[in-house]
Amino acid sequence: MDTNKIQSALADITAEQDPTVKSLKMASLCSALWAERGVELVVVGGSAIEILTEGAYASGDLDLCHTTASLPIRERQEVMGLLGAKGGPRNWQVAGMYVDVLGFAESFARTPYRRVQAPYGDVLVMKPEDLLVERVLVSVYPGENQTARDCAKKFIAVILGGDIAVNWDEVRRLANLPEYRNLPECEKLVKEVADELKVKSPLHPD
Repeated sequence: MDTNKIQSALADITAEQDPTVKSLKMASLCSALWAERGVELVVVGGSAIEILTEGAYASGDLDLCHTTASLPIRERQEVMGLLGAKGGPRNWQVAGMYVDVLGFAESFARTPYRRVQAPYGDVLVMKPEDLLVERVLVSVYPGENQTARDCAKKFIAVILGGDIAVNWDEVRRLANLPEYRNLPECEKLVKEVADELKVKSPLHPD
């Protein structure tokens, strides 16, 4: 991507008033620039939930991981320097927002990453099955976390509303893995949201 295109993209992102669209555009630009150096980025955590729910949950920053080998520190600084970023080598401030590239993407789901169209190239987003089980875990361990719980409930509500397709068998398999071991907590919270929406919980044990 040449300098003129980068500067035009940065002006567009800086002027964007919708925080979710702003995050998606920034993810698109960062993904394009890192891909030029052979690194595939994926949006993770609360940022991924914000994009998948189209803003029903607001993250406030942009969290990215890489699915392949990352860049050496010097190259990270160089590529983010193209955006006029401040900080590093894992956390930067760019165009009025915070961008974190946190390391290798931890995914245990067998489903594919979600691909979202964006102005500067498609954006990979973490699998919703991983996101759901992970967010429920964080809401309970190492201690009760109300922010994570609220995030998980909003995410589950959007899923149960039919706006995000999820493989519930895969959710159950993930929650039973040694990495999570939180199936009862997942069943409980999904049922709580399902009851509020007056629908049947897809995780309810028969």
